[in-house]
Amino acid sequence: MRGLLCWLVLLFLLQPWESQLQLAGPRCHTGPLDLVFVIDSSRSVRPFEFETMRQFLVGLLRGLNVGPNATRVGVIQYSSQVQSVFPLRAFSRREDMERAIRDLVPLAQGTMTGLAIQYAMNVAFSVAEGARPPEERVPRVAVIVTDGRPQDRVAEVAAQARARGIEIYAVGVQRADVGSLRAMASPPLDEHVFLVESFDLIQEFGLQFQSRLCGKDQCAERGHGCQHQCVNAPGTFHCTCNPGYKLAADNKSCLAIDLCAEGTHGCEHHCVNSPGSYFCRCQVGFVLQQDQRSCRAIDYCSFSNHSCQHECVSTPGGPRCHCREGHDLQPDGRSCQVRDLCNGVDHGCEFQCVSEGLSYRCLCPEGRQLQADGKSCDRCREGHVDLVLLVDGSKSVRPQNFELVKRFVNQIVDFLDVSPEGTRVGLVQFSSRVRTEFPLGRYGTAAEVKQAVLAVEYMERGTMTGLALQHMVEHSFSEAQGARPRALNVPRVGLVFTDGRSQDDISVWAARAKEEGIVMYAVGVGKAVEAELREIASEPAELHVSYAPDFGTMTHLLQNLRGSICPEEGISAGTELRSPCECESLVEFQGRTLGALESLTLNHILWGWWRGLEGK
Repeated sequence: MRGLLCWLVLLFLLQPWESQLQLAGPRCHTGPLDLVFVIDSSRSVRPFEFETMRQFLVGLLRGLNVGPNATRVGVIQYSSQVQSVFPLRAFSRREDMERAIRDLVPLAQGTMTGLAIQYAMNVAFSVAEGARPPEERVPRVAVIVTDGRPQDRVAEVAAQARARGIEIYAVGVQRADVGSLRAMASPPLDEHVFLVESFDLIQEFGLQFQSRLCGKDQCAERGHGCQHQCVNAPGTFHCTCNPGYKLAADNKSCLAIDLCAEGTHGCEHHCVNSPGSYFCRCQVGFVLQQDQRSCRAIDYCSFSNHSCQHECVSTPGGPRCHCREGHDLQPDGRSCQVRDLCNGVDHGCEFQCVSEGLSYRCLCPEGRQLQADGKSCDRCREGHVDLVLLVDGSKSVRPQNFELVKRFVNQIVDFLDVSPEGTRVGLVQFSSRVRTEFPLGRYGTAAEVKQAVLAVEYMERGTMTGLALQHMVEHSFSEAQGARPRALNVPRVGLVFTDGRSQDDISVWAARAKEEGIVMYAVGVGKAVEAELREIASEPAELHVSYAPDFGTMTHLLQNLRGSICPEEGISAGTELRSPCECESLVEFQGRTLGALESLTLNHILWGWWRGLEGK
């Protein structure tokens, strides 16, 4: 300790060395810095030696740019315990710091340097004590001043402190252990370890430390590469970003902070980022309210320029016109027309539908009564018929239309008296091949036939109408398939349903069907070829050919087919079947036929005349 006594003598002989530090150059204006002095006040430090360290601290303070946004200073002293003289957050004026240092009373016990380093790491450099958060990248510097050997381990705790980003200067006074100093200090050791043996060297450390803190303007002399701002630090620099941005992983470029992603914006529809801020935006058809967050739908109908005939409905895309019940919106999107409730297959009328304003009513053909349900007619119970339906199942029909065809077939079945003794029904589907869905003799009730029709699966592929006619002639009207013997004079009726041109020849088997006495009807839809329909149908073609422009309107064809397939006279159930060769049978058959043709002629002439008007 005699060395310290000599320094004290020199201190009185020469000008105070803290003044020398202050006068050595202008005050250091570094970037932000958190600086903590760790002072050894053990019993080995005599009072006049402790006074030397006190003056050393005061001299260093006078060379620093102290302030909340510049250098923050804290002081702790230690012996067997650790005491905070003042934390980093305590003072922002140099005068207040000097006063606290001058009032400092030594602890005068052991030398627990490791404990002091741990306190500095965990407490003195905490945010609660005034250290700036790690994300601000403010350098943290600890200056340890000791005069002897530590009584605890320092290497491990000092390594932890350095790993947390604390830069450590180790200053030993005369008797200090060099090995301990080197274990505590940051690399490079020749810049962070000082062993003081005389007053001049104390001054030299102060000057070097002050020069180290001030250093050069690293931002000005080095290519920092910072996108926004460069901040000087002792011997180095770091980059910071403007408000509304955060530093990227390369620690140089800046990324806009996504304030919308934080979920606190309160925008009802969309949040749009802008540097350091955000704004709300509404969806199309909405306008932002005064609170700049909520949205209100635009009432386009209030502009009085929608031109809707009935009602205007405001939607996000603009005004939409809506018609009152029983009316349909026209192609112009504004005007309305009374709906033809009969123009479809869902009105339920068995025979004929008549629109009447906002409603409709069902009619039955002459001689048949409307049933209690207001839709169906009493059954055609006169006459026996063997009816085979040839249904086009080609790919041009399409699945949804094929379902309409099946419903159409079942509407035909609805007005027939299906029974083994009455009307028998068979169904054949054709495309590129022919398939008997069920023969004439399989089902004995209308319910069974309709259920079987609904179970038919769509075939798709081509349109081999000629092959279907051949199959009908050779197989469908055979007694093996359920047709009744020719001797019983039961009429044989074939109904071909198609929507397009046949891919094979139909002429041979269409003629053969008529030669076999089969009464042929042809029903065409959409792109069906009229010439083929006429070739398939029996004469006169005008009475046996029907056409609908699309599948949705083909229900109107039922009016013609019902009158043709269900004759006004026939063989009733229980009537004795007589030989067709008897004169009475021939006369009766001729009378029935002429009556049926006369009934059909008027209906079909009117229908053909109406089609001619539509064509014009």
